[in-house]
Order: sequence, then structure tokens, then C-alpha cells
Amino acid sequence: MIAMKHFLFVLMMTIALCAGAQNVEKLYKEGKQLYDNGHYTQAVAKLKPAAEKGHKKAQYRLGLCYDKGNGVAENDKTAVYWYQKAAAQGHAKAQYQLGKCYKNGEGVEKNITKAVDWFTKAAKQDNAKAMLALAKCFLHGKGVPADKSKAKALAKKAVKDDKDGKDILQKLRKDASEGDADAKVLLELIK
Repeated sequence: MIAMKHFLFVLMMTIALCAGAQNVEKLYKEGKQLYDNGHYTQAVAKLKPAAEKGHKKAQYRLGLCYDKGNGVAENDKTAVYWYQKAAAQGHAKAQYQLGKCYKNGEGVEKNITKAVDWFTKAAKQDNAKAMLALAKCFLHGKGVPADKSKAKALAKKAVKDDKDGKDILQKLRKDASEGDADAKVLLELIK
């Protein structure tokens, strides 16, 4: 009888956890859809409870809301808080954004070493934007020893990325045409 009660308790808890996980995923998907459609205030209302329950994609997206002031008052410290939560769970986009925060001193004290660490984690997951950011670090030895061959390899890999490569190449060209010296050097390296 005790074994049956224990089994039923475990079964009920498992069902409750599964239902909770489905609800969190549903909140995230609804929030993402609202965000993608520019309905930021309504998106935050869906994303926040999912983020608070540990959903890493919701945490990242909520970080973006605070970072950009979409649906909430812009708050770099709160953005960093949510990016850190998602980054700690291995979310590559959050790791990249957290690296940018450390690089620029937005919401945290500027720290190029931490920026490089986060860019590296995201780049290892094939995040093309992180690869490009890391390439720029290697180009001038910011947070890492200067190494043009590593900068070249990372930049090449970034522009060849199936998802973001074309946009990255286009941005490099635009930045170079506007006088950005790093973009000019990187474009020369990847020829």
C-alpha cells in the first residue's frame, strides 16, 4: 500500500512538472511571437513569467527587451541580469550579448577579459556575431594576444555562416565604407 501511494505521488508530481514545462514553453512561444511582431509590452507579459521559471530563451529575449527598451524602460543592469541567467545555461545569443555588455561597459563594469570569455563561449557554439567580435579582439590584442591569423579564421567563419554570414559581410562592407578601420582590415584578411 505504501509503495502504491509513493508511486501515485511520483506519478502526480511528474504530470505536474510536465504540464508546468509545457506552460512555460507556451508562454515563451507566445511572447516570442508578440516580440517578433513588435508588440513588446504584451511580449514582456508572457516572457517574464517564463524567464522567472528558468526558460533560457525567454531569459535572453527578456534581456533584449531591457537592453533595447522594448516594452519596458531601458535598463542595462536588468538586461545583464537576464543575459547572465540565459548565458549560464549555455544560450549562445545571450553569451554574445553578455560579451557586448562587458566590452562596452553597459550594465556592468567594462571588462574586456570577461567580454572575450563570453564571446569565446558563444563562438564555440557557432554564433557568427560572437566570432566576428572575437576576430576584432584578436586583430588588436584586446583581451587576448594579437593574432591576425586567428582574426582571419574567425572572420572567415563568421561571414560563411549560413544564418548570419550575409548580414555580417554586408555590415563589414558598410562599416568599411564609412571609415571603420577594423572592418577594412577584416575585409582585406578574408579576401
